[in-house]
Amino acid sequence: MKIEEAILCCLASRNRGMRTEQIAEMINRQRLHIRKDGQPVTSNQVYAVICRYPEPTNEREQNQVCLYFAERGGGRRSQMFTKAEGRIMLMI
Repeated sequence: MKIEEAILCCLASRNRGMRTEQIAEMINRQRLHIRKDGQPVTSNQVYAVICRYPEPTNEREQNQVCLYFAERGGGRRSQMFTKAEGRIMLMI
């Protein structure tokens, strides 16, 4: 599975905010994503993926980040994440 999907899986299963270190540890423990070089996923990698597509549209959304995933049929959807108090949370 893609690392973006693994991050979503972790956040959805815990149903609460998690630190990037916790997300990386869960991904590695459950083997949700295997890097091409065989190394474990790092917290820096998780953070980089979450910050890949920042789209703040106003002051309220300055700390929110969009991740885009291709859906079947070529459509796109966004998953909103917020970074607060050192934790990544899924905004559903």
